[in-house]
Amino acid sequence: MGRGRLRIHLGAAPGVGKTYAMLAEAHRRVERGTDCVVAVVEHHGRPRTEVLLHGLEQVERRRLEYRGGTFTEMDVDAVLARRPQVALVDELAHTNIPGSRNSKRWQDVEELLAAGIDVISTVNIQHLESLGDVVESITGVRQQETVPDEVVRRADQIELVDMSPEALRRRMAHGNIYRPDKVDAALSNYFRPGNLTALRELALLWVADRVDAHLQQYRAEHHVSAIWGSRERIVVGLTGGPEGRTLIRRAVRLAEKGAGGEVLAVYVARSDGLTSGSPKELALQRTLVEDLGGTFHHVVGDDVPAALLAFARGANATQIVLGSSRRKTWQYVLGPGVGATVARESGPDLDVHIVTHDEVAKGRGLPVARGARLGRWRTVWGWLAAIGGPVLLTALLSNVDVELGLANDMLLFLTLTVAAALIGGLCPALASAAVGSLLLNWFFTPPLHRISIADPKNLLALLIFVCVAVAVASVVDLAARRTHQAARLRAESEILSFLAGSVLRGETGLEELLERVRETFGMESAALLEREDDVAPWTCAGRAGAGPALSRPEDADVDVPVGDHMALALTGRVLPAEDRRVLAAFAAQSAVVLDRQRLQREADQAKELAEGNRIRTALLAAVSHDLRTPLAGIKAAVSSLRSDDVAWSPEDEAELLAGIEEGADRLDHLVGNLLDMSRLQTGTVTPLIREIDLDEVVPMALGGVPEGSVDLDVPETLPMVAVDPGLLERSVANLVENAVKYSPRDSRVLVAASALADRVEVRVVDRGPGVPDTAKERIFEPFQRYGDAPRGAGVGLGLAVARGFAEAMNGTLGVEDTPGGGLTMVLTLRAAGAGPGPVRPDVRPERQTA
Repeated sequence: MGRGRLRIHLGAAPGVGKTYAMLAEAHRRVERGTDCVVAVVEHHGRPRTEVLLHGLEQVERRRLEYRGGTFTEMDVDAVLARRPQVALVDELAHTNIPGSRNSKRWQDVEELLAAGIDVISTVNIQHLESLGDVVESITGVRQQETVPDEVVRRADQIELVDMSPEALRRRMAHGNIYRPDKVDAALSNYFRPGNLTALRELALLWVADRVDAHLQQYRAEHHVSAIWGSRERIVVGLTGGPEGRTLIRRAVRLAEKGAGGEVLAVYVARSDGLTSGSPKELALQRTLVEDLGGTFHHVVGDDVPAALLAFARGANATQIVLGSSRRKTWQYVLGPGVGATVARESGPDLDVHIVTHDEVAKGRGLPVARGARLGRWRTVWGWLAAIGGPVLLTALLSNVDVELGLANDMLLFLTLTVAAALIGGLCPALASAAVGSLLLNWFFTPPLHRISIADPKNLLALLIFVCVAVAVASVVDLAARRTHQAARLRAESEILSFLAGSVLRGETGLEELLERVRETFGMESAALLEREDDVAPWTCAGRAGAGPALSRPEDADVDVPVGDHMALALTGRVLPAEDRRVLAAFAAQSAVVLDRQRLQREADQAKELAEGNRIRTALLAAVSHDLRTPLAGIKAAVSSLRSDDVAWSPEDEAELLAGIEEGADRLDHLVGNLLDMSRLQTGTVTPLIREIDLDEVVPMALGGVPEGSVDLDVPETLPMVAVDPGLLERSVANLVENAVKYSPRDSRVLVAASALADRVEVRVVDRGPGVPDTAKERIFEPFQRYGDAPRGAGVGLGLAVARGFAEAMNGTLGVEDTPGGGLTMVLTLRAAGAGPGPVRPDVRPERQTA
């Protein structure tokens, strides 16, 4: 039992008469004696459709209960049991009531077809699944019931039921589609003329595409090579030259003269990858033909006319548009050209249009010879060896008294042919073989000085010589070209390997990579352009070279797209096709490097934000305790002094006032450090550098520490230093206060200064607990306090401010272990008259142990 056949009546819109046409077809078949039943038909109360049901056998529907209501659906089992020849199934896209055999009616139809029953069904164009979005954009209504396109495409016969929008609206107004109370709403919404016209166009195009597919299938199955001009298909042959845009516009005008015309632009590239076409021009022509509604095709073929004709016949084209040849007159000795060959071999079923343009007879250059890759001078020497070598050898052998014999003479000439092949390639070698054979015939083959050969053996020897020379030259040239290709591929692999390695290791920035691109390909400039969307202007993400700035990729000599909104653009010259492979890799890596740089910047910004959050958190912690502690002491002392309940003695009042003054000093010191740290974080510290002696500044920095806690050793013979006195005083004061804080009570802090080369060092030495090597750099970070420092001892900004001020004055602040235990802060300053660069100690003192 075979599968049943499916016939679908496809409607352009509701009410065009699909069900009416289906029932009319059923009556015709019944009159011819076909067993035809109605499985399910929805007449929607339309009297003319209901009348057509009379005289047709109807299979009783199945009743289903759903949400308190009773509904009827097609009874698949009853139809299968009845087994008619043809079953009528209306509304293919219908969704069955839950509880039915299948969820969709088209699935019920599949069961009937599998059982060998032919089915006639109906569906509207708006119910095709692939057109759901398009229909919604046209009508504003989303179709909930859809049928897969493949189900409809598999139908054995599709009949389009069409009606003009005006006729359909008249049917609607006469009440032949909807009830009178719904007519006005339907005419002003779904059944507007624009909606109906657009739906009609969708239906016509969909059916036309399917008809075209059937035609192509039929031609392939029956091996039809002749062109059937069912509609105008115009193939435009492109060469990559500037005349291509003229040809495309001409072809579009030809296609517009007939309904349904189609333009196919095709560019034929040689299989070896070499082409004289401009990639930039081809990209522009591709954009143009697509904007004008055509399609662009890229095919490969060594015989351009044959490839072009094969494409045209395969596409069932009716016309070919070609441009007049750009060859100069003398270049026609190389052949008749593509246009003449295509016109001669096109046959009577394919019209060829030769279009004139501005580039006619301006020359397009000879094809690039394979030997051109050997270099200009090497090619010149190859031709000299090919022509001059046999002449010189002939002169030499003619003046030698010794008779070498024809065989040895041929071997000598063969050696010259091989040498010409090694130096200049195949063409010089063939020329050498031709010249050598003529000279051998004239000077060394009896009868001498005549282009004739008396001995057949000598004729055979000369023929063997020519064949061997040609064969050897071909092999040598092939080996040379393979060597050239291998060298090029090795160079490409080395470039790509270096590129991938450096990019993956993060060693190359975008500008460095673009500079390498420019140097590798010998271009004037290289730029990476990007834009946010298809209509946004192009912006330059990175650039290298001295060429003009580019505002868009089309202005460059070479542009390689990277995704949809990025392109690598180069200026200087047009690159050959074989170079674009490596260039594409550079373009892709450029995008990777750009993304990595942006991610790195985002990571740095996130790190700065995290550091700022950490500082703010530490600041809040400091404010909540370290600033409130002296405030609490001041508040308590003031409240005690103002109390009327207690009579304070002069000694007690002096003590309370001293506590107030101490708390105020602590607050002033803490707030000063906070303000200094804020200035350093925002980069607003502007030092006023001038020359000054250390003994004028360092003693003033000791005012905040108890007397007798510091020993000062600043010789008067020290050179002057170039510093900001205020910043230096604050730095030294913070260092001394930190050293005194951590020194034992019975130990004094040493502040010593010394000169070393072009710098001056100030050392603050304490005998405290010291700091391990792993924490030496961390103590200079803001809000860091090492060890068991009491909370009221400060907010941990002193050393951070000291280092910040030192670096602002082009100095450095480091830390060393004190011999015998403790910590030594080393403040290195630039001596007066030294260079403006930052001071870097040449030799750090070795750490000593007690």
